[in-house]
Amino acid sequence: MRIKQKPEDFSVKESYRFDEVETGRHRVYLMDKQKLSTFDAVTRLRDAFGLKPGAISYCGLKDKQGRTEQIIAVDGADVDMQEPDLRLKYLGRTDKPLSSANITSNRFSVTVRALTPQSLGPLNVATAEVNRLGVVNYFDSQRFGSLKHGQGFIAKDLIRGDFEAALHNYLAAPSELDRTEDAKVKAFWRENWGRWDARVPYEGTRKYHRILKSLRDHPKDFLRAFMQIDSDYRAMLLFTYQSYLWNEGVRRYLQLLLPREHLFPMRYQAGTLLFHRDASAEVMRILRDATFPLLAPDSVITDPQKEEAVAWVLGKEKLKLSDLRIEEERRLYFKHEERPLLVFPHKLVIGRTLPDDINRGEVKVNVAFTLPPGAYATLVVKRLFHFEYTEDTPEVIRASQRPRFVEAEQQQADLDDGPRRRGDRGSDGDRRRAAPAREERGVSGARPERGVSGARQERGARGPAAPSRRDTERRESRAAETPTRSRTLATQTQPVEVPEPAVPVGFRERQRQRKSAREDARAETAAKLASKAPKASKPAKSRKK
Repeated sequence: MRIKQKPEDFSVKESYRFDEVETGRHRVYLMDKQKLSTFDAVTRLRDAFGLKPGAISYCGLKDKQGRTEQIIAVDGADVDMQEPDLRLKYLGRTDKPLSSANITSNRFSVTVRALTPQSLGPLNVATAEVNRLGVVNYFDSQRFGSLKHGQGFIAKDLIRGDFEAALHNYLAAPSELDRTEDAKVKAFWRENWGRWDARVPYEGTRKYHRILKSLRDHPKDFLRAFMQIDSDYRAMLLFTYQSYLWNEGVRRYLQLLLPREHLFPMRYQAGTLLFHRDASAEVMRILRDATFPLLAPDSVITDPQKEEAVAWVLGKEKLKLSDLRIEEERRLYFKHEERPLLVFPHKLVIGRTLPDDINRGEVKVNVAFTLPPGAYATLVVKRLFHFEYTEDTPEVIRASQRPRFVEAEQQQADLDDGPRRRGDRGSDGDRRRAAPAREERGVSGARPERGVSGARQERGARGPAAPSRRDTERRESRAAETPTRSRTLATQTQPVEVPEPAVPVGFRERQRQRKSAREDARAETAAKLASKAPKASKPAKSRKK
């Protein structure tokens, strides 16, 4: 099964309420966004209209992968945005910021793809189980993007008092799955950590302006710099770790309440979740009304089984409840909250199956339902299709992204080769030197490389073969590479003296080298035209006479 293969495959509409006040200072808008997280959309609006941090309030966070509608309130300013992926509709005014209290529910419509006709039988059984037993109200994988992108739990760095590590993981830990300019900014600071006056060659660094200004003024005060992060995002970093502790505690609590045969596991971004496929009437009475705490230093647990589950998860993390605080900064704190253990989807509708227009030979089905605030629609879908669902690994995600990156790299290569083709067309030596550059892009992860081990096995089956010219050139090119996997201009026939780069050898350096090569090609072409110009002028003069 596959979900979110198209933005329209995942749709959520927020049901809301707010007290309309004609003279209120907060303007309320319905925000329709696509392929944007709530944080990204709010940041774009703030930057576009020069708003201060905290000027935009909202009720909750909505998924990035999909099309979502939610309300926002802007403090003291009229704004308008009508772009393909972000649109606003004015609703009225209110006298206070929005919060989670303004949400009543969320209505989801999800298209599930890559199914087989044989999936319908297990789907009907799973639907009956969900209607009768509900779904465990876990936090799903999208809550743990910091794990997916290699940053870890930044809250654990804060608990240890290692504020430099926390800031480094936020500012200088680029994701292998992120191909945006933000990843290039983070890669820059990873290479230039401590050189706060270094000039960042990317516009995306504006997002970190306040942090960098603090570091330039106070180079060793990493806590002060960390506090320049937007307050909502700081709170989310702590809440992410709280969510993980909640998931692990509930998983243990279910093991204490239910026999093993009534539970089944499902992988997700932060580990494994347990769901129940059956339960006795007595246990269901407990689970229907049960809550489980989001842990904080002031949490008080009176239920013996919940207390045992909390002790288990804290012991696994080598923590005590009293450790869940950051002594050096009172604005960083864990807040106790009780979260319902189960969620029951309302108005659950399974649509009829249709041919899948993306995955040939397979079928798709639409699932629609309503959830209370804070519950995850993706978790309901995974529970319904648990017999087919598997969590994507980073390798699978990179493989799905690769075709777009290959196309982008090819377009860049065509642009780079254009001046050379328009000039002297390039010699055989130039074409041979272009091959390692293309191989370099494959090494960097943008272009898929053939399975080396499989190729060796094929050669071994039919006897050793002499290395081809392509293999020889590949080995020579890799031997000439620097540790940063960046080529220099030393392999060119006429080396060009270039100034010392202001940034580490990497993406920016390769771009500069390409630009230099294009300028060299234009200069050579201009020189050839200039040398031919006097010869062509003499006949023209004689014709006039």
